[in-house]
Formats: sequence, C-alpha cells, structure tokens
Amino acid sequence: MFIPKLYRSEDMDVMREIIRENSFALLISSVDKIRATHSMMMLNENDPENVYIETHISRANPQARTLKDGDEVLCDFLGSHAYISSSWYDHINVSTWNYEAVQIYGKVELMNHDELYAHLEKLTSKYENFQQCPMMVKDMGKEFVEKEMKRAFGMKIIPTEIFIKQKLSQNRKENDFQNIILHLEESADDNARKVAEKMKLIKKK
Repeated sequence: MFIPKLYRSEDMDVMREIIRENSFALLISSVDKIRATHSMMMLNENDPENVYIETHISRANPQARTLKDGDEVLCDFLGSHAYISSSWYDHINVSTWNYEAVQIYGKVELMNHDELYAHLEKLTSKYENFQQCPMMVKDMGKEFVEKEMKRAFGMKIIPTEIFIKQKLSQNRKENDFQNIILHLEESADDNARKVAEKMKLIKKK
C-alpha cells in the first residue's frame, strides 16, 4: 500500500478501531500463486507484547491447502471510505476518494484444536451477543462443534509489518476541507458520514 507521509499514521488505536469495525477482511498469500480469501478476523490482545490476528477459512479452500507455519500473508482491512467530488472545491481540481485502511504483513502460525475452539467461541460471542436470541458455541454442544471444526482451517498471523493509512483530505485548505465534511454529512450513505466524522477527529489532532 502506497502511503504518502501526509496520510501515514502510527496510531495503534486507529489500527485497532479499523480492524474492530471492519473485521471481514482479505487474507492474501502467494505461496504457489496469488490467492485471496475474505474472512472474519479478530485482533488478539491478551498479551500487549504479542498482539496477533486470528482467523479461519474453509479447509476446502485451495489457500488452506498451501499455507503452513511460517508462510507470509497479508491481511488487508478497508475502513470508512467515500467519494469526494471535485465540485465541492472552490477551484478546478480532480475528484478523489477518502478512506482509511490497514495492511498487516505477518507469519502464519497454525492453530491447534484448543486454539481453534477458543477462537470460534470468541468470534461467535462477538456477533451473537447482539442477537435477540443469542446462539453461543456452548449452546451447540461440543460434539456438534468439533464435527464442524474439521472443516475449518484456523491460523494466527503474527505481525511483521503494520501500515495504517488515513487519507482524509489533509492536503486541502480549510474552506474546501469544511465543505467536504458538509457534503459528506448530507449524504444518505453511512460510510460517507463516517468519513466526515473521521475528518473532524483528525482535524483536532
């Protein structure tokens, strides 16, 4: 990911927020050929000194058949994003796109049985907690869950490089910057309004 200095962030809290809010991300590898799978990812922060990503894909996936311990992968998270029309400027310019993104390069560490079970419990709990009648892993019965687990390929991804990008019109003069926010706030698109909020926050820093 190309990140001009103006848009580069070193804020790990921003990284956590982007991953937490956009956890259905791309797992990219190039062991035998370039492969990419959308998968649910979670940031494991039990040990602040050893933060890693955990995820799983189907064992039937060709990507699962090639990945092994130590292989390098790329996890690609796209955060809030919105089209920025050049008509919002007070001068002639080009249209663009504002967005936040995180890319994490890391080494694969395959999960054992207990780690995969715990991962599925955490993942299910995260999304079922908000359901009217939550169905947790414990409610499914261990025998059923372990049968389904045979189809899952669980892995931990130990970060080697982390890149955080916040392209939020930092290069625009104040009048254009505020006008962009105004138009985004008036949009019916949730993403556009989120970008407006992110622009306000970055202005305060």
